[in-house]
Amino acid sequence: MLRKNKLVSNYNLHAFDSAYEIINSQHSSEIEIGKRIIIGILGTYRGKVAFKLWNGEQVIGHPNTECCVVIHEAGVLRELILYRSLSRLAEAYLEGEVSVEGRIETLFELENHLQTQGVSWRKKLHLITLALQLPPRRNRKLKSNRKHARTTHKNSRESIRHHYDVGNAFYRLWLDPEMVYSCAYFRDERQSLAQAQRDKLDYLCRKLRLQSGQYLLDIGCGWGALAIHAAKKYGVHVYGITLSQEQQIYAQERIQAEGLERQVRIDLLDYRELPRQEKYDRVISVGMFEHVGIKNYPIYFGIVKQILKPGGLFLNHGITSETGWRRTPFTRFINRYIFPDGELARISDVAHAMEDCGFEILDVEGLRCHYVYTLRHWIQALEENKDQAIQCSSAETYHLWRLYMSGSAYYFNEGSIGVYQLLVGHRHDPLPVPLRRDDLYR
Repeated sequence: MLRKNKLVSNYNLHAFDSAYEIINSQHSSEIEIGKRIIIGILGTYRGKVAFKLWNGEQVIGHPNTECCVVIHEAGVLRELILYRSLSRLAEAYLEGEVSVEGRIETLFELENHLQTQGVSWRKKLHLITLALQLPPRRNRKLKSNRKHARTTHKNSRESIRHHYDVGNAFYRLWLDPEMVYSCAYFRDERQSLAQAQRDKLDYLCRKLRLQSGQYLLDIGCGWGALAIHAAKKYGVHVYGITLSQEQQIYAQERIQAEGLERQVRIDLLDYRELPRQEKYDRVISVGMFEHVGIKNYPIYFGIVKQILKPGGLFLNHGITSETGWRRTPFTRFINRYIFPDGELARISDVAHAMEDCGFEILDVEGLRCHYVYTLRHWIQALEENKDQAIQCSSAETYHLWRLYMSGSAYYFNEGSIGVYQLLVGHRHDPLPVPLRRDDLYR
C-alpha cells in the first residue's frame, strides 16, 4: 500500500513538473514572440521611448530613456498588431495591462513614427502570424461608464458632467489655488502656476477694459475664479453660468466667503437658455468654447451678439486645431473618455463664424506655449499626488487625466493645436478699445 502511494505521489510530481515545463515553455515562447513583434514595429525607431516586456526585459530604447512603456500582458501586443490602433494601447494602459514610467508626454512621439514608417505586406503578414500565436487580452471592462460616452456635439449637461463632476477634491490636487482650469499667462517658464494664473485673470479683465459698475457675463465660469477676481479688483457685477453642479456649489461657497453675494451670482444654466432681454456691457467665455461644436457656432455667437450692449466687448478664449477636428486615435480617445462633445476648429473658421454673426475682430492673440507650461505644471502636480488622486476618484480617472493632459501638452508643443483669445465688438460701433495696446502691459 505504501509503495502504491509512493508511485502515485511520484506520478503527481512528474505531472506537476511536466505541466510546469509546458507553462514555462509557453511563457518563454510568448516572450520571444513579444520581442519579435516590438522589434518588427519599432526596429528602426531611435526616439526617447523604451519598451519592456512583462519579464522586465527591455527590448527597445536606451537604458536611461526618459519614458518607458512596460507591457504586462502578451494580449496587448496581439491587439496592437491585429487592430493597428493606438487607442487599444491607451485602453490597456487604463486597465493596468500597460504602465508608463517617466515622462509620459514623450510617448506621443511614437505616433509620427508609426504613421511614417513603411511596412511591406510580407512583414505585415509575418507580424499578424506572430500576433495570432499570443493569447487574447482578458475581457476586462473599465470600472466607470466613461467608455460608453457618445459624441453628439449637443453641449448637454450630461457631457459636461462627464468631465467636470469628477469631484472638486480631485481637481484641487493639481490646479492652482484659484482653481483655474484653462491656460495660464506666463512671464517665463520659471514662473509659478499660481502667479501665472493670477496674471491671466487680470490680463483678461484688462483686455475687456472693465470699469466699476459694469455688468459682465461669464459663460462657462468654472469654479468662479474670474468672476470673483473681476468683482473684487474691478468693481463689476458678474453673472456666471455653468453646467457643472460641482462647480456651481464650489463657486457659491467662495462667493459667500468673500462677501460678494451682491456682486456675483452663479447659476446652473445652459447658454442657450439665457434671457435675451438681459444685456451686458462685457461678455467672456474661457475654456468653454471647445464644447460648443462647430455646427453650433452660429447659435452660440448669435446669442452673445443679442445680449451684448452697443459699445460692448466680447472675449472668447478657446482651443483650436490647425486642421480642424480630424478623426485620429487621439481625438477619438478624447471624445470617448474625456470630452464627449469636444470639437476644435481652425482659428480662421472661428473668426469667420464671429464675423458672420456681425462682430468686428479687434484683437487676436495666440497663447499656445502658455498652455504647454500650464499642462506640464498640472501633470507634475497630479503625479506628485497620485495616491490622493486615486483615493478621491479612481485609478482609472488618474490614468485618464495623466494620459489626456500629457497628450495635449505634446500636441500644443508640437503645434497642431493652439489656443487663442479673440476680442470682438459690434460691427460699425465706435472703436471700443484704445488705439494702442499699451494699457494691457502696464
